[in-house]
Amino acid sequence: MTTTAALIKRETPEVRDLRFNLSDVPRFWHGERRAVTLFFDNLSIFFPAGERFFMASVKAFRNQVTDPQLKSEVDAFCAQEGHHSREHVRYNKMIAAKGYPVDAMERRVEWILQRVTKYAPRKRQLAVTCALEHFTAMLASLVLKDPKMLENAEPRMAELWRWHSAEETEHKAVAFDVYRAIGGSWLMRCIVMFLTTLVFWGKVYEHQVRLMHEEKILFSVTEWFSLVRYLFIQPGGMLGLVGPYLDYYRPGFHPWEHDNSEMLQQWKAGLTAPQPARLQG
Repeated sequence: MTTTAALIKRETPEVRDLRFNLSDVPRFWHGERRAVTLFFDNLSIFFPAGERFFMASVKAFRNQVTDPQLKSEVDAFCAQEGHHSREHVRYNKMIAAKGYPVDAMERRVEWILQRVTKYAPRKRQLAVTCALEHFTAMLASLVLKDPKMLENAEPRMAELWRWHSAEETEHKAVAFDVYRAIGGSWLMRCIVMFLTTLVFWGKVYEHQVRLMHEEKILFSVTEWFSLVRYLFIQPGGMLGLVGPYLDYYRPGFHPWEHDNSEMLQQWKAGLTAPQPARLQG
């Protein structure tokens, strides 16, 4: 049965111009765990170029959106992604200053997205954004659902990742709804997701290998086991994403079938607490 998006409970994206003081963040900020810290740093390298691509692909169809609510959500989506890009530029400068080859890795991500922009039709570019937004939403759900994902992490870094995860969850359906509104096909969505899966996770693995090589722990069985244990065993959760990932290929799927609203409300409630590590923009 086809799911109607209008019948699904959903969150409205809210723009929050948060800024984070990343001065003096420890090299291994995630509880001194090297491979786990590098996994989060690995993901951050994708975001500045990725967020710019997302904004451009959605903005390209804004004038074709007739629903005022969705048009408003497109504007909020772009504002949120702009803030995320800005903070991850600063994040990446921080890790580059520690000696990692961040500039070269970012240029490679930029090169891939430039090729997509140059050669893929705009509707296909939007389908790529839908696929990558689904990945970010799934990973964000792990961060929001289980406090152990950021347990013992440096408070500023933990807050940055929770903020990013919350807003990725809030706007997880915006690109998808625009794609549906302009008549994007189910078949194209599935083909693009399959290809994007290969490229994205291939790059994640490549980044992890390169960062661990720079840290001289590439051949450390202990570090690889620590990372695998973190992702799949304790706190784990990656295997639980297989179902939500496969759901994307189902006709009638909508991102808000995976209801994260309770986790979002819990995160929002925490925003009222004093946060000395954050610089409010």
